[in-house]
Amino acid sequence: MEGLIPLSIPNFEGKEKEYALDAVAQGWVSTGGAYINQLEEQLAAFLHIPSAAACQSGTAALHLALRECGVGPNDMVIVPTLTFIAAVNPVRYQFADPIFMDCDDSLCMDPMKLKEFCEKECRMQKDTLIYSKTGQHIKAIVVVHVFGNLADMESILAVARRYHLAVIEDATEALGSQYLKGEFAGKMAGTIGDFGAFSFNGNKIITTGGGGALVAREPEALKHMKYLSTQAKDDELFYEHYEVGFNYRMTNLQGAIGVAQMEMLPEFIRRKEKNYNIYCENLKDVPWGYMLPFCPDTSPNYWFYSLVLHERADLRKIISELKEAGIQTRPVWGLIHKQKPYRDFVAYGIEKAEYYSQRILNLPCSTQLTEEEIDKVIGVLKALFGTNR
Repeated sequence: MEGLIPLSIPNFEGKEKEYALDAVAQGWVSTGGAYINQLEEQLAAFLHIPSAAACQSGTAALHLALRECGVGPNDMVIVPTLTFIAAVNPVRYQFADPIFMDCDDSLCMDPMKLKEFCEKECRMQKDTLIYSKTGQHIKAIVVVHVFGNLADMESILAVARRYHLAVIEDATEALGSQYLKGEFAGKMAGTIGDFGAFSFNGNKIITTGGGGALVAREPEALKHMKYLSTQAKDDELFYEHYEVGFNYRMTNLQGAIGVAQMEMLPEFIRRKEKNYNIYCENLKDVPWGYMLPFCPDTSPNYWFYSLVLHERADLRKIISELKEAGIQTRPVWGLIHKQKPYRDFVAYGIEKAEYYSQRILNLPCSTQLTEEEIDKVIGVLKALFGTNR
């Protein structure tokens, strides 16, 4: 539809074209080249960590992290149900079983439910957490920082340490989100657990088209995952391989775009915050909903803007009506434990995820979004919901 205000689209205001053409001119367009290395260096510097590994997608990063954790057939991994399904599918790539956990009011994993589950539904066998009903070994937790909001990593890490669980941070939506106080003050999303995964998909705060990145607490673990991502080549000249590898390395063309996007990232976050605050100011007194706040004592990247409706609504109808008015919106994801491939797996205490899944409407949040467009979105919302709906 012409004139549609999109939900979240990429922004190529920087030197993306210049760098991509330079990569083509050099002939380095595949999984080798200087731009991949430069992007990794930029990302590591931005995150205040020693190194990062660029890969094909955030999903690939999560898969490599689970593999590095030693997750395998019949193991279990604790995951959120309120997330994009790509956070959970890699568990099944490793033939392991997910355990679905509820969210708290940040939309991220509820640490109290996590603690309760480990205490009441599991037992320790030496240094291993065992799910009591099946005897399966629980190996890891995948924590998603939803929409750029930050999970309560202090509480989650306390549980993980007590029960010897590896922690994989899915920071695919949270590049640039940072803790300001507490145990992890100054730390960025993705750099606190054992592993962190990032995504540069087209709707993320920066994009390489596809693409993602992986970080790890232990340098040797990151080195090994990077090796696996390039088909596990032990002798590149004579093609000797000592392990089963993957075609998970980022291309240099993607790296070139990523370098330009990283140069713009601080500006993108500034715009995201500004526009989020405009929404909040103009919707603060409406009787039918509120803008989901970001966690206190954090500096988020403001990736997605969530309007929470006070009453359960026909979101399909509302989204259709907004589209007719030239505004693209979307609901939160369908809960993963209800999806056909996952209905037979363990789901623990799912309550708030159900509540929010029926009430959240995500509003336009692109970095190109203008104040005039925000005014239109707000005006249409107020006309649609009125004062009493």
